Amino acid sequence: MFFPTSNGMDLNDMFYVYVLKSKKDNNLYTGFTGNLKERFKQHNAKRCLSTKQRAPFDLIYYEACLNKRDAEAREKYLKSGMGKRYIKNRLTNYFQN
Repeated sequence: MFFPTSNGMDLNDMFYVYVLKSKKDNNLYTGFTGNLKERFKQHNAKRCLSTKQRAPFDLIYYEACLNKRDAEAREKYLKSGMGKRYIKNRLTNYFQN
């Protein structure tokens, strides 16, 4: 399905920054991808070296970007101390449960 944006891009061409929570150790993992559904499947199928020991996962947060470099920069920020605080504050109610 085609979902045009105001600049003529297709929403299927977006880049996603995401945060996963491991059901095994309850730790978070932050990444970015051009195909969120497929990447989530890969993490849970243990096809990603960086996370295969920590699967399965819940997707707890994501953001969409129109530009790959913007998504990479946002991923880097969310992996920083300030970014981790942002996620904890943004998902306050989730983490209280």
